Amino acid sequence: MSKGVDRLFHALGDPTRRAIVDQLTAGPLSVSGLSEPLGITLTAVSQHLRVLEECGVVATEKRGRVRVASLVPDGLVPLEAWARQRRSTLERQLDRLSKLLDEH
Repeated sequence: MSKGVDRLFHALGDPTRRAIVDQLTAGPLSVSGLSEPLGITLTAVSQHLRVLEECGVVATEKRGRVRVASLVPDGLVPLEAWARQRRSTLERQLDRLSKLLDEH
């Protein structure tokens, strides 16, 4: 498994980070906008955002005095490709098993 996919699994393995990604699917949000529904501090949100930024799922930028986070459009592509490859392999194995069972 590549380091990129490992980082994605690590980042998305945390329920708070998944909640942040879910919130950002509606559009960019400030750090305070993210922290409010999660009930965590701004510092905690910033730490979670750092992990999501390091794996390429989220980008943040400073707009005036406010730090705003948004999803990176292709941030989950490596994870999708990994899952698609596993699914294809599994489907081929199931097809072979089905043929074997049909022969007997």
